[in-house]
Amino acid sequence: MLIVMAGLPGSGKSTIAEAAARVLGCAVVSVDPIEAALWTAGIDPAQPTGLAAYVAAEAVAQTQLTLGHTVIVDAVNDAPAARQQWTDLAARSAVSILFVEVFTTDPAEHRRRLETRERGIPGFPEPTWESIQSRRHAFDGWDAPRLRLDSREPVQANARAIADAAGSATRG
Repeated sequence: MLIVMAGLPGSGKSTIAEAAARVLGCAVVSVDPIEAALWTAGIDPAQPTGLAAYVAAEAVAQTQLTLGHTVIVDAVNDAPAARQQWTDLAARSAVSILFVEVFTTDPAEHRRRLETRERGIPGFPEPTWESIQSRRHAFDGWDAPRLRLDSREPVQANARAIADAAGSATRG
């Protein structure tokens, strides 16, 4: 199964993805560390490294799906083309797909998380609150089926909701 996380930076996606991976015993393929690795390798950040990171994540995820593993992709996925990329991968790989949108109902908490997080990705700048606000509208027209999780709920409860939904999707 392919589980695709989506949501604004700082919404809690990575924390929930990691907890769900522990519950499910599967891998997480995260786009941000891949992009940071491209920069570390000497690729100029002025190049389309964000797109390259999504393509690299897709290749890693495809290999794992081919081996029969469940994969969680951790990325913002705010563009319809990004979400279509994962839908196409699931179809090519003949696996079920579960989109998970993570949000927080408390903007002040979201901002606090964003401004205080330290992810330990060398050379990867954290986005500003203002840049997050400019991306918020990208999710407005998304009407495809997905599991929506409020990151103000306990992490383990959200991880369990993903595991439950993944189990239902593979049985259905």
